[in-house]
Amino acid sequence: MGQSPAPNSAQKLIVIVQGDEGSTRLDRVLAVRQPELSRSRLKALILAGSVTLKGAPVRDPAYHVASGDTITIDVPDAASLEPAGEEIALNIVYEDDDIIVIDKPKGLVVHPAAGHETGTLVNALIAHCGASLSGIGGIRRPGIVHRLDKDTTGLMVAAKNDRAHQSLTVQFADHGRTGGMRRGYVAFAWDLPHRQRGTIDAPIDRHPRAREKMAVREGGRDAVTHWELQEAFNGCDGRPVAAQLACQLETGRTHQIRVHLAYIGHPLLGDAVYGPHFKTKASRLGPGSQTALTALGRQALHAYLLALEHPRTGAILEWVSDLPPDLTALRKKLRAAL
Repeated sequence: MGQSPAPNSAQKLIVIVQGDEGSTRLDRVLAVRQPELSRSRLKALILAGSVTLKGAPVRDPAYHVASGDTITIDVPDAASLEPAGEEIALNIVYEDDDIIVIDKPKGLVVHPAAGHETGTLVNALIAHCGASLSGIGGIRRPGIVHRLDKDTTGLMVAAKNDRAHQSLTVQFADHGRTGGMRRGYVAFAWDLPHRQRGTIDAPIDRHPRAREKMAVREGGRDAVTHWELQEAFNGCDGRPVAAQLACQLETGRTHQIRVHLAYIGHPLLGDAVYGPHFKTKASRLGPGSQTALTALGRQALHAYLLALEHPRTGAILEWVSDLPPDLTALRKKLRAAL
């Protein structure tokens, strides 16, 4: 059955499915056979690819195993609760004694979590800002008041002291209803909306089955996204196939734009989580557009606008970020319908 991992040490655990665990789901079988690991820890290990069967990672907690299956769990070294500073290059667009605004690249995780204990924006901020971040907003996410998904690019702000953190927290909770905060996104979505602009007002909660996803669900948290059509793109057949939308948030739910646009039938180009059923539409793109979309390798979403009230002076500050090279290349090919 394997042994319990020693504190602060990596260990390989072997589990043989007996068939009497009460369920065939991978996560539940492991919970029975390895009770010293919490359910949340086991799920994180599964999603991180640390659980293998027949030599291949199994990343679905609901995967059904069979009696006699041999499962290997690689339990990594226990990570320190307090992230360490790491010298990671940041594109800083504004900084003073209170706040720092960065233009986040794709692939950068905002704060440490299972599977991403290092190499995050938090690690970079700790190294850049030093001890001033200590204790602001929690050990795991010092100074962080909002986030962007790993593969969403664009503008983010972090607080450098308690006063700034409290001010930004209030502003992000208000989402510009009474103050000057605004957050704008450029999204490239499948198909052409029938209107020039619209508002999506639909509550968001955890997906009932795929727990790593979000979904529009009755009883979820209020979520409001405003969108406006900026540009339409035709496919190689001359018919509309995609659109560039400007989106503004009135709330800040996890994956909000991605979930909302998929909900109204316009998922983001390149979104493997919320738009996989639109992959066949890529056949309507020209070869150049298909190549650019494949090279993108992520959801086509960029946080281009950030405006807020400075925590100390009260001045309204605004920053605009140009599209990154991969989205610029995608737009160029879409415009040419090639």
